[in-house]
This record gives sequence, C-alpha cells and structure tokens, in this order.
Amino acid sequence: MKIVTTSEISGFEITETIGLVRGNTIRVRNIGRDILALLRMLIGGEVNEYTKMMGEAREQALDRMTIEAQSMGADAIVNVQFTTSFIMSGAAEILAYGTAVRLRRK
Repeated sequence: MKIVTTSEISGFEITETIGLVRGNTIRVRNIGRDILALLRMLIGGEVNEYTKMMGEAREQALDRMTIEAQSMGADAIVNVQFTTSFIMSGAAEILAYGTAVRLRRK
C-alpha cells in the first residue's frame, strides 16, 4: 500500500478513485506526563513523553486508514492529511484522511 501526501505517485497512474478513507484515535493526557511537562516548561526542552504519544497516535490513525482502504480494494492513498481536535479536557483526536485509489504502472 502506497501512502502519499500528493495527488500523484511517481511511476504510476491512478486508474480509479474509490473514495475518502480515514482513521482516527483519541488520546488522553496522563497526570505523570503533565508533571514532567510542567518541569520541562520551567527548564526548557522537548516533552518527550508527549512527542512519543503523538507519534504513536499518528501511526495508529494511519494504520486504521490503511485497513479501511485495503477493505475497499485500494492500492494506494493519495492526498493524505492529518488533523487534530479537542474532544474534552485532556483528550484530543488525531484523524488521518485521504483518497483511496487504484493504480497501474506507467
């Protein structure tokens, strides 16, 4: 499965547009991570715990989007984008979405 943020894939042509696919996950902050984040605000530096959590959330959203595209018979997903939204205090949704397509080699 090819996944790109552009509308084209080098060496291939899109033969069919299947439709929108998406994958999401909702993550909640952890009080232990919040304490570490507060300390880092005082001394500076990256909040590694949140960086790792967000990376894992993006991967899970991509995996779920890929599963949806494969179930539709897609070879690739083009124009992939991410967005996040506030759900409730301390929780956010990561959403990955794109267009499922079928490909043919040029």
